[in-house]
Amino acid sequence: MGGTKSAAEEIEVAGHPVRLTSPDRVIFPARGYTKADVFHYYLAVEDGIMRALRDRPTTLQRFPDGIEGEAFYQKRVPSRGVPPWIDTARITFPSGRPADELCPTDLAHVAWAAQMGTVVFHPWPVRAADADQPDELRVDLDPQPGTDFADAATAATELRGILDELGVPGWPKTSGGRGVHVYLRIAPRWTFTEVRRATIALARELERRRPELVTTAWWKEERGSRVFVDYNQMARDRTIACAYSLRANARATVSTPVTWDELPDVDPDDFDLRSVPARLAERGDPHAGIDDTGWDITPLLEWADRDAAAGQGDLPYPPDHPKMPGEPKRVQPSRDRDLNRGTTD
Repeated sequence: MGGTKSAAEEIEVAGHPVRLTSPDRVIFPARGYTKADVFHYYLAVEDGIMRALRDRPTTLQRFPDGIEGEAFYQKRVPSRGVPPWIDTARITFPSGRPADELCPTDLAHVAWAAQMGTVVFHPWPVRAADADQPDELRVDLDPQPGTDFADAATAATELRGILDELGVPGWPKTSGGRGVHVYLRIAPRWTFTEVRRATIALARELERRRPELVTTAWWKEERGSRVFVDYNQMARDRTIACAYSLRANARATVSTPVTWDELPDVDPDDFDLRSVPARLAERGDPHAGIDDTGWDITPLLEWADRDAAAGQGDLPYPPDHPKMPGEPKRVQPSRDRDLNRGTTD
């Protein structure tokens, strides 16, 4: 005979009733963590997750049958079957098509998403009040084969030195995998194109200082065993798992804010569904001050102008993005007929 199905329960979150069904469904098989574990994890990290998500259009990475089952990204909130208190925000994709995404204004929105099988939260770097002008510049330090988290942490520390010279605070966190993310809170005055251009300029400066460690090469064949600065995470409709979001891996790790001082010594696998709530309760959120100041990115745009004058223009966009003015060809160098013409007999 089959086991008894656990009863659904209704839990009040931020003044709203949220129904939790199938609480015993296993979401992380290797650790035995259930849907109820995921749901209550997000309730336990309220301070951190709401700092990361509040008023941001958010794409949901859902795993209704657990992380080993089918997954999908939900970019539109359904028009039916949604609680009347759910808030949405309208975003526009690179194609020009709009969508109304979940826009968490309180913890009940996060709990509702968790009830719907959401494991990973991917907020846009904008607020609902102005969804076309980012207020968050994200630097994604992505270790390539032959490198690891320690290399990404070293690159992040070098980046910190550049940010100190610019007089802007950076806010590091683990990616939940092998990478490191560093966020800058910026004034929402610039377009996605301008903020991406500023990110490329910052990435190139980091690459110049540590060329043996860091690369901005879009094509994998050119990266080598270095840490790639994924500047295209600032292209419109590209998102990163937010601070305090779970990641869909066997260990149920969490993308976790850390201090600059502890970054070189942490093991990202130590931050998981069980350990992070206690860490947040005991130590507070290292990103607590992130919203204090919005920085002017004009110095980075000036660096971009300097680089362009030296012959370093734009870099390729993601393959699903419309062709942009001034963008180079989206052809990997080994297949570029113009680049390779005359190199062989």
